[in-house]
Amino acid sequence: MLYDLQGEANMSPIVGILYSTVKENSQRLKVITNGMSLEEIDYKGPNNNMNSTAQLIKHIMYVDLNWVFRIKGQPLPDALKEQYGPMIDTNNRLPMVKGKSLNTLISEYEGVIKMLKDTCTQLTDADLDNVVTFGHENEKQATIRWGLWHMADHNRYHQAHINQLRKWYKGSLL
Repeated sequence: MLYDLQGEANMSPIVGILYSTVKENSQRLKVITNGMSLEEIDYKGPNNNMNSTAQLIKHIMYVDLNWVFRIKGQPLPDALKEQYGPMIDTNNRLPMVKGKSLNTLISEYEGVIKMLKDTCTQLTDADLDNVVTFGHENEKQATIRWGLWHMADHNRYHQAHINQLRKWYKGSLL
């Protein structure tokens, strides 16, 4: 199998390549979670104190959704905040997610990736230099270019946590 980063036909070249990194990682997330039961999706590690796969997918989804609207230069609509959020709970932890199927989580995430694709088709490579503000505690600034890269990197980072949870879960069944 040949791996390559190909831009999308209807996107500027660099935008398309950066979008494809996010898309590839979203596809990889589907592969590494394939076949997870509801029990495994909700599993919180051997001591029941880790973030579950459900929490991690919802977190990735909400971070990406926030970036979509930053890139668009628009505030995240309240209806979407309510549907996908919050970023953290009152204890500064990822919000609890329980009883939500893998299919539902992945379907919701695919909706966010579709929004990103639609947004990226409107961008030019020059737009990647635009600066946006992000961060829920202390505001930071980044270019849209960095934001797209960050979306892919952030997704891959949490995939490592999901892989570890899968190993622990399989071990707990022995």
